[in-house]
Amino acid sequence: MPVKGRRLKPGDVIGVCTPAGPVALEELLPGIHALESLGFRVKLSPHALAKTDYLAGSDELRLLDLHTLFLDDEVSAIICARGGYGSLRLFDRIDFDLIRKHPKVLVGYSDITALLLALFKRARLVTIHGPVLRDLTKNQGSNLSHLSNLMTSRGPLDLPFEDGKVLREGSVSGKVLGGNLSLITRLLGTPFMPSLKGAILFLEEKGEALYRVDRMLTHLRLSGLLNGCAGILGGSFVDCGDPNAVEALIAERLGTLPVPMMIGLPIGHGEANTALPLGVQAVLDTGHRMLRLVECCVKA
Repeated sequence: MPVKGRRLKPGDVIGVCTPAGPVALEELLPGIHALESLGFRVKLSPHALAKTDYLAGSDELRLLDLHTLFLDDEVSAIICARGGYGSLRLFDRIDFDLIRKHPKVLVGYSDITALLLALFKRARLVTIHGPVLRDLTKNQGSNLSHLSNLMTSRGPLDLPFEDGKVLREGSVSGKVLGGNLSLITRLLGTPFMPSLKGAILFLEEKGEALYRVDRMLTHLRLSGLLNGCAGILGGSFVDCGDPNAVEALIAERLGTLPVPMMIGLPIGHGEANTALPLGVQAVLDTGHRMLRLVECCVKA
């Protein structure tokens, strides 16, 4: 059974860690102030601002901070400061039993995709694919508002995607999984990639040439991981070439799958980054262009 962190309420502490790339304090201050404006308190992990080349400090320090925040009884949820690169380097040393015994919502995207999926596979932890602390003030605060709704919700939530383009009609239920396409393909063949059988899979990407997106989508098909997948959601593909060409490629590579499918959704690296919980049950209804989250990603 999946495990969930507790529902947030005003006054709760949100911890901040940097399991991937480095970040400066001034980049985080707008996000910190935005969380505080909602009534939350923010606590940086001890080495959140460390820097070792392209990493936020050594693997040992980044891992220590991750474990420390999960063990900290004062912290109710965890948000990653940024993506970048580096989460994968921690996987062979993460104490997944510790995390399972001290469950908390963890939020992030991009490189953090790998961490979210690994935590679901190995600790059964429900997490949130959503804006990192550095991005919280994007989209005029709408990204943060939706993320806050997820972390404080007591019941089902409807996520309308009115501008989504339907590639294959239908209505289907399944657990929501997904994230950055590059990171998903990097997890193939490892013990950290969860099964997608019965899953509503969402994909997003940034800065990859069209042929590279083609290669990753083809790799995903050939891996067999999509066999039994319940539905597909295509998010933002930023700086990946002409958007129409990207849509056509997704339709050509994945459109033959016998599952409901929508693309062009505000999920990922775009200005709008709709937060989605990973590991919860949802219903994808292309007729109403809507994803209904039938269970909360937090416990009361």
